[in-house]
Amino acid sequence: MDARHGQEAPTELLVAVRPHTSRHGTPRGRRRQAAPAGRRPGLLLSALLAGGMAAAFFGINGAPEAAAESTSVLEAQQALLAVDEGLEVKPQASITVAEAQARLAEVAASRAARAEAEAAAIEAARPKFVMPIDGARFTSCFCARWGTFHYGIDLAAPMRTPEYAAGDGVVLRAGAAGGYGLAVYILHENGDVTVYGHMDQILVEPGQYVEAGETIALLGNRGQSTGPHLHFEVHQGGEDGERVDPVAWLNERGVEVPGA
Repeated sequence: MDARHGQEAPTELLVAVRPHTSRHGTPRGRRRQAAPAGRRPGLLLSALLAGGMAAAFFGINGAPEAAAESTSVLEAQQALLAVDEGLEVKPQASITVAEAQARLAEVAASRAARAEAEAAAIEAARPKFVMPIDGARFTSCFCARWGTFHYGIDLAAPMRTPEYAAGDGVVLRAGAAGGYGLAVYILHENGDVTVYGHMDQILVEPGQYVEAGETIALLGNRGQSTGPHLHFEVHQGGEDGERVDPVAWLNERGVEVPGA
């Protein structure tokens, strides 16, 4: 009723037509376009995450239709990921802790065996007897000399030339030794003792184990000596055993004495 004119005003029904939308304003019923082939893995991962979050949100807020639609989208995106990237989704590969420990034990055993084999090869290759000095000049034999008997051989070389253990053994004595000035006595496995005299400096001590070729002293001219040299003796069967020709003793063990 129009109060001013006393007439009823025509009634108009205004209807705004718009697409049916979801609670968040997204048109429903619209067909989604398939993602183009070859989309990058980063974009696919973003789509998967977005779909999963939407499904969770709609499910919590009580919109079953929207949740179902989001779940369908997620499934489609997962399929698309597998197709576009040529991947087959599998569970994560793994082994048990016991299997890993067993493998570690195998590796440790293999390394130990390899190290043992290498050590054995090195031991087999090293010489067991050597000349007690390198580059020396043979100056005196195991023979009668100056009205007495010379029970060793003399090997002349420059002062402080390194002197070596002739074979593997243990140092029995090391130090002052009368006419030898300074001397070292080494007991070998077969019971023989080698003697080294007139050195300038001793580098080993009693009880020390030495290998053939290991430096035991520096050559000198101490004691009853007419010049720098090594006086080398061999006592067969022990320190007080019979003194034998060092040249023959070394030759029997594969060592040649130059100039002898």
